[in-house]
Amino acid sequence: MAALDNVKLKDVLADVASGSLQLPDFQRNWKWDDDRIRAIIATVTLDYPLGVVMTLQTGGATRFRSRTLTGARPDGDPAADLLLLDGQQRLTSLFQALWLDAPVETADARGKPIERWYYVDIAKAVGPSVDRDEAILSVPADKVLRTDFNRTVVLDLSTTEGECAAGLFPLHLVFDAQRVNQWMMSYVKADENQNWGLWGQFDESVLQQIRAFQVPMIRLASSTSMDAVCAVFERVNTGGVPLNVFELLTATYAGDREYVERTGDYYQLPEVWREIKQGLAAKYPVFGRLDSSVENGLSSIDFLQSIALVRTWERKQAGTGATVSCKRRDLLDLPLDDFIRLAPKLADAFAWVGDFLERQCIVRPNDLPYKTQLVPLAAVRAILDTALDGLGAEERTEQWYWCGVLGEMYGGSTETRFTRDVEQLVPWIAQDDRAPDTVTDAFFFADRLDSLTTRNSAAYKGIYALLIKQGAVDWHHTDSPLSPGRLDEYSVDVRQIFPKTWFRRGNSEGLPTNSIVNKTPLSYRAAMDMTGAPSSYLSTMVAASDMRPEWFDDVLATHLIDPEALRDNNYERFYNDRSKQLQDLVHAAMGKRTMLRDLAEGDAR
Repeated sequence: MAALDNVKLKDVLADVASGSLQLPDFQRNWKWDDDRIRAIIATVTLDYPLGVVMTLQTGGATRFRSRTLTGARPDGDPAADLLLLDGQQRLTSLFQALWLDAPVETADARGKPIERWYYVDIAKAVGPSVDRDEAILSVPADKVLRTDFNRTVVLDLSTTEGECAAGLFPLHLVFDAQRVNQWMMSYVKADENQNWGLWGQFDESVLQQIRAFQVPMIRLASSTSMDAVCAVFERVNTGGVPLNVFELLTATYAGDREYVERTGDYYQLPEVWREIKQGLAAKYPVFGRLDSSVENGLSSIDFLQSIALVRTWERKQAGTGATVSCKRRDLLDLPLDDFIRLAPKLADAFAWVGDFLERQCIVRPNDLPYKTQLVPLAAVRAILDTALDGLGAEERTEQWYWCGVLGEMYGGSTETRFTRDVEQLVPWIAQDDRAPDTVTDAFFFADRLDSLTTRNSAAYKGIYALLIKQGAVDWHHTDSPLSPGRLDEYSVDVRQIFPKTWFRRGNSEGLPTNSIVNKTPLSYRAAMDMTGAPSSYLSTMVAASDMRPEWFDDVLATHLIDPEALRDNNYERFYNDRSKQLQDLVHAAMGKRTMLRDLAEGDAR
């Protein structure tokens, strides 16, 4: 249930100051700049609509750790009565500018930190309302305006006399009646004939407007569920960044009273995740790094989803749950005790996934076909544990993985596939005869090779990894096949076999020139020699390798290339032959025939 009331701005700001109104800890920091603060002050002085703010009553089953709004320093450690879900930027700006007896810590238009006091020009404020924006101004923390690179003082407001002489009223006094009266007397005394009339107009058109200003406030009942809080926040928040479930759980876990009573401290979910992610990334770069500003590679949400899959699997097996799932609701319903129990298990599972990917020759974040496919894989590992280490289990896991990659099964909505894969992959690895849908539904049309041209495709990355896995030897470092450990050392990337310059002469035979068929993993050093016709650069490479030409042909063959077609500069022969060999490579990885061959055999029958 929710209620909508109009609350006086003065009462709202008083609640902020006392700590009665606080922020749930998942809220991001206040960040409005000087221009926006001046604009919202003008809005209040004109009694224009401020917009609805939304709060959540505390004391229900959904508990969040809370913190005060920026600038509020209440006595002691008061418990919040309301949590502010939407309106932080507006209310914090007004609290600091109109309530605190301190300069506002904000930023200029370029984002540079500044400190400002806010004033209203009395003469301009009593004029037409269209001039109200110009009537609100801010001054530096020392209340002195300077020009000429701060060498010339143009306005000194550091004393009440200076403020009165300039006709600028300090807005942080507006709710303190005694100080307003004292300031008013000084102002009238400065020029009684003129200022008395101005003050009367100013008091009526500005100060009384601010004191009477009302804030529309929605109060959500304390019984509101976490899922509803999350959904409401995402729909009404105007900060531009959607609420992350991880942030919501951070506040929820920190507010877990049983944990606090048991340990004497708050549960620090971000620190726990940071330790897990950094431990994984240090050994397995494929999971990406974790820095202070952005989370790349394996994310906190991926980790939470894998935990939710395992937890709901356990509940279904125990008869206490109906489905295996990792939807947002499942993440929000994840109890802290279950997270604490399962997090180490999933951390170990993702470490196993890192080893698995290395065996598939996938070790760099940019080479990972699908990050999402790792979520159910880690969950399955956590469920089966060492049962995944057997030879037959490894083969079936690899087949499932490559069907997902080469069949491009994880390109759309994934939550439903997560559930099916966990429920179907676990018994299949345990030698059940029924293969998962990801295996049975995955097909690779042969002509898909023609359209695989960039890393945007999972299949493109998959074929690149398979070429390394099946033993491709670099054309410059010819001593041994490429290995995961050498990819960065040699700056290995996908290189074009028939160079772009070759096709400028019209030598494509009408075949694709930029597809994976005409690309292969090679070192930067090898790519430097690959200019002009293949027959030309091959001669240079053979001479540099100190190998017999037929031996170098064997090196070319490790890339599933017909050496004679390359030496003859015969692109049509090269393309057709390599397409067939890449189809066979895909066929072997997926453990099934390509769809094109299935259809061809069906037509023959």
